[in-house]
Amino acid sequence: MENFDVAIIGGGPGGYVCAIRAAQLGNKVVCIESRGTLGGTCLNVGCIPSKALLHSSELFHKAKKEFKNIGINVGEPSLDLSKMMGHKSKSVDGLTKGIEFLFKKNKVTYIKGHASFVDKNTLSVTDNKKNSQKINFKKVVIATGSTSVSIPGIEIDEKTIVSSTGALVLEKVPKKLVVIGAGYIGLEMGSVWLRLGSEVHVVEFLDHITPGMDREVSDNFLKILKKQGMTFDLSTKVVGIKKTKNGATVQVDKNGSRSEIECDIVLISVGRKPNTEGLNAEKIGIKLDSKKKVIVDKKYKTNIENVYAIGDVIDGPMLAHKAEEEGVAVAELISGKYGHVNYDVIPGVIYTSPEIASVGKTEEQLKESKVSYKVGKFPFIANSRAKVNDESDGFVKILAHATTDRILGVHIIGPDAGNLIAELALAMEFGASSEDIARTCHAHPTLTEAVKEAALAVDKRAIHF
Repeated sequence: MENFDVAIIGGGPGGYVCAIRAAQLGNKVVCIESRGTLGGTCLNVGCIPSKALLHSSELFHKAKKEFKNIGINVGEPSLDLSKMMGHKSKSVDGLTKGIEFLFKKNKVTYIKGHASFVDKNTLSVTDNKKNSQKINFKKVVIATGSTSVSIPGIEIDEKTIVSSTGALVLEKVPKKLVVIGAGYIGLEMGSVWLRLGSEVHVVEFLDHITPGMDREVSDNFLKILKKQGMTFDLSTKVVGIKKTKNGATVQVDKNGSRSEIECDIVLISVGRKPNTEGLNAEKIGIKLDSKKKVIVDKKYKTNIENVYAIGDVIDGPMLAHKAEEEGVAVAELISGKYGHVNYDVIPGVIYTSPEIASVGKTEEQLKESKVSYKVGKFPFIANSRAKVNDESDGFVKILAHATTDRILGVHIIGPDAGNLIAELALAMEFGASSEDIARTCHAHPTLTEAVKEAALAVDKRAIHF
């Protein structure tokens, strides 16, 4: 039996980052991953492949619809879906091998197999050939991530009724795609197939899309998606799905009135659940909550002294970058150093076109908490770079404390929002005011000037709008 200082169960964004950082701090580290490749859901069947398709499909759409508007004539572009999928897979393969290289560089032992607890210092690891070995450790970190959930009574076959995983590997463009759930993942994947030629119909139980997002941004986003050609049934419940010879029939109920939607493919995107089954966590007494998430304290420690957990298996947003930050923090805490994650400044991004990005509180949250605040907004239509790039949908919205002017939240819908939000996350980390942003020189002509102007608008002194 080999002995390790730290064992990491799971090689996703949280797990592999934790393993590298723990090794950097002088620990003998092993990372155990059951998938067969490192990177977790994010790299293999999530963030990375979906962004590859989002980028490729956006270029295809622009070539087909927009290039001619700026004097670029390319004729009628044709889609080679298998080549597009090949590019996606090649990107994923290169990145997974990159993590393996980093493991070797940092002397992290990598074991392919499924880990389960034998006792609080021992794991049993079984590979895909049913061979097993035992691993002894001083401390262990559970970083097993999450998986898609379905609607009760509906089985995902990844062919006709698919999760995001199946939606990433469709062999042909569906004539009609029904997306159940108007959250981040559903709208991103819906955007991909819409651009590639599908009719996309979104069914959402709530009366608005992107739950938890600032409502003004959400409402604006809905208008843009409708303009792009996506159709929506809000306040609508899915009561059943029947597979047919040519696809599926989705049965829905809206205000007591039932109807059916015929389609080729159904994408179910209604949330995710933590991967805690099969760990034998209960066997050694690890406490889970009602959602089967691992209960941890502020230092990511479970009720078992040497057992820790991070990422999607604990409370909080299921985001790769949140897991990465926790991975670094717990590695440092385990090593006797100081580790911390500021959960008030974790950005969220939807990689549609335009992108949506946010950090901090929404206007609804501030109202509910009875916090006095000021709002500064600036539209991209008044930003010179967005205008010349023909990407002028959306706006920057800054929420600042009414008295102290400290930035409480920022919400962006517009071009490159996912990169623009980083400036605001950094500003909030350092406790900046909107005045600090407004007084900082931003290069011209750039999209970042919209951020500066929104900060100026907090004090009603925007220059260009």
